[in-house]
Amino acid sequence: MEFQEEYKLKKGDSAIDFNLPAVEGGSNTLADFPGEVIVVVFMCNHCPYVIAYLERIKNLQTEFGGRLDVIGINSNDAEKFPQDSFEAMVAIKKEKFINFAYLHDESQEIAKAYGAVVTPHFLVFDNDRKLQYQGRFDDHMDDEENESADIKDAIRSILDGQEVKVPTTPVEGCSVKWKE
Repeated sequence: MEFQEEYKLKKGDSAIDFNLPAVEGGSNTLADFPGEVIVVVFMCNHCPYVIAYLERIKNLQTEFGGRLDVIGINSNDAEKFPQDSFEAMVAIKKEKFINFAYLHDESQEIAKAYGAVVTPHFLVFDNDRKLQYQGRFDDHMDDEENESADIKDAIRSILDGQEVKVPTTPVEGCSVKWKE
């Protein structure tokens, strides 16, 4: 996906509300996340791209803690991919010490509404819950030390009240596992 025209949501579009089961217990809606910036990441348990980025995603929550909320949403078909079931999500949250909300979109309605195409697919919303950045985390899946700062630059710009200079980057990952 190279161009913003191919993404369903466009810069300035509002975040779409949801009410999804959380692996932490209960369920969450968009209003449960008070951060100045919200990062919605469509992810799963088994995708090598998500696995490669998981520590960096966790570090986002830590680095910008108090000002940012990361919301992981797993929309994969758990019937065909049992490693992405809700039970497996609970286990991976504990095993990997995931420090952000991890929600289950069993119906896949939220992934479709946001236009998720791969895991991981990142969308960054400002305090007014308007989309300011969409795309990849960075362009170096295997090399954290030399990473570009796509998502971090967007977050810093939003927190500093500045325009996001690069609001869209291509996504790269495993396709969302849609139900038939």
